Amino acid sequence: MRSPLYCYLRGVFGSGRGAIALGGSAALALVVAVAAQTLGSRLKDVLDEPSRAVAAPQRGVVTGIARQSATLVAVGPRGLILRSTDGATTWRQVVSPVSSDLVSVRFTGPGLVWATGHDAVLLRSTDGGSTWQRALDGRAVLALLRKAYSGPGAQQIQKEIERTTEQSAVPDVWPAPFLDIRFTDADHGYAVGGFGLIMHTADGGKSWEPWIDRTDNERRFHLNAMGGEGADLYVVGEQGLLLRLDAALRRFVQVATPYHGTFFGVDALGARLVVYGLRGNAFVSNDGGAQWRKIDTGTDANLVAALESNGRLLLVTQSGQMLVTDFDGGSTKLQPVAAASELYGAVLLGANRLAVAGLGGVTAVSWPVATP
Repeated sequence: MRSPLYCYLRGVFGSGRGAIALGGSAALALVVAVAAQTLGSRLKDVLDEPSRAVAAPQRGVVTGIARQSATLVAVGPRGLILRSTDGATTWRQVVSPVSSDLVSVRFTGPGLVWATGHDAVLLRSTDGGSTWQRALDGRAVLALLRKAYSGPGAQQIQKEIERTTEQSAVPDVWPAPFLDIRFTDADHGYAVGGFGLIMHTADGGKSWEPWIDRTDNERRFHLNAMGGEGADLYVVGEQGLLLRLDAALRRFVQVATPYHGTFFGVDALGARLVVYGLRGNAFVSNDGGAQWRKIDTGTDANLVAALESNGRLLLVTQSGQMLVTDFDGGSTKLQPVAAASELYGAVLLGANRLAVAGLGGVTAVSWPVATP
């Protein structure tokens, strides 16, 4: 799972009209890389230099985590990639082809893993995270954007692209991160990120095309996370933004939500759609977003993960709380678990057991079987 929340908490990109108007409340994700941006020449290096080995990497900052069977992969700053093959008991660092800060990681098929990060980086592994290849970066993304929107009917997007590029510390590099990636089948996938960036592939990630003009996001809000099952694909972002893929139109269309703050995540849990984000705000829909019910979380902490455990909804907060409720309006119970540091993501390891990623690394936590 991903956590653009880490970047949000340290972000310098604001919400506003598109890639352009910076200001207002900071949006999700975007910038552990502020340090690299201010160093200028280092940004060029991070796209060309592999990650370096670090001591006790599992105890450093980890921003995203994903699981497939007994294999877990976690990512973090400066190209950090960790891998466990024993259910999060032991971890080892594997080499990343870039030193850019990585934000999220996701399994998209058997042994197939994607990681996203700053400088518009997409990394791909076909062996469960043992080795990695760069699939896309900010130089290639900018070239694709300029080519796709070079025609006479795309002047507004052209202007946005160039004004956004001016934010980059290095010429000809797209300055914002990819924050999440999702595939609807083996071939068709989407990657989303800062300043409304969205890219589509129809060949399993071998080639990509921009879909900015195919998205109901004229203000270019940051796109923070994706969720859903198969072709039922959703994207969330700033100011209550929720988009749904309309496969027939080949477009992401807007879905109304009752919240106008930032959403950090969206997940399809069975027949239910759950969106969650700032200050403990979470909502559930049983009909694909036509109607919503607010979940009484009892917390104002930011929510970083929503999982289904034993038929109930488990919400994980940035401050390390584990909240269990049902999907139909029952009471919420705080579980007796306290993480050692702020969290950015979590995955289930089994009944009442999680692997959590955060400021203090990766930790496995558990709690007694209980009901709200």
